[in-house]
Amino acid sequence: MDITNVLPAGCISHIISLTTPRDACRLAVVSPALKSAADSDVVWEKFLPSDYKLIISSSVSDSSLITSLSKKDLYFYLCHHPIPVNNGTMSFELEKEYGKKCYMVGARGLCIEWASTPNCWKWTSLPESRFPEVAELVYLMYFWFCEVSARLDTRILSHRTNYAAYLVFQFGKPISGFQRTRIVSGVYIEGINDKGRQRLFQDPCKNTLQLIQDRKDGWMEIEMGEFFNKNGDDGTLLCSLHDFDKFGTSLIIQGIEVRPKNG
Repeated sequence: MDITNVLPAGCISHIISLTTPRDACRLAVVSPALKSAADSDVVWEKFLPSDYKLIISSSVSDSSLITSLSKKDLYFYLCHHPIPVNNGTMSFELEKEYGKKCYMVGARGLCIEWASTPNCWKWTSLPESRFPEVAELVYLMYFWFCEVSARLDTRILSHRTNYAAYLVFQFGKPISGFQRTRIVSGVYIEGINDKGRQRLFQDPCKNTLQLIQDRKDGWMEIEMGEFFNKNGDDGTLLCSLHDFDKFGTSLIIQGIEVRPKNG
């Protein structure tokens, strides 16, 4: 029995909206009638975050997206084109599988110790960065204890989602006086469970950089830790890097990204 001959189009659209974006795309190729329902704004608005209009309206350069694209096209645009938010200090995009929210805090939005010290950090622009400026750690000799951190209100993240934080970076020019490389990270609710740390970098001379992953955008990333956002009422999520040791190359930081762990 062809359900498109039995059920009203609105009912079919409602049923499809209770599935997933992947299911909707599969149903769209079954028949012309199902395609019409599966591609409808009724379906794809359900897959978008409930506050998507507010998020997009805070991005001046992309505010016209709300009216210029269908909801399906808008969904996939946000999956493939991060938009600047929070006065350009952050970017927002969607995880493609389930439409979960992803944020990256750019270098200018991070709390960087010694950021105004030119001998330690250099602010520069790179064409491959999604932000106007990146931070380059160029020198670290007289002190090893440096901190870089991102703060995110858990209310802006998707609920009932396991998130991971990632340092997004590149290596720059070689630096003399290399000894070893080490960064210690932590991801936790500010003021709660702030004792957990993990060592990210070891000695690259011993080929222990296996945790670093190449990204499709030309950058590299390394996971800093995980956090389960249940209802978005936990407070402020703190993603921090501590105890920088001496580097053999400069470290260029684009930002810290928070996205679904299995997205």
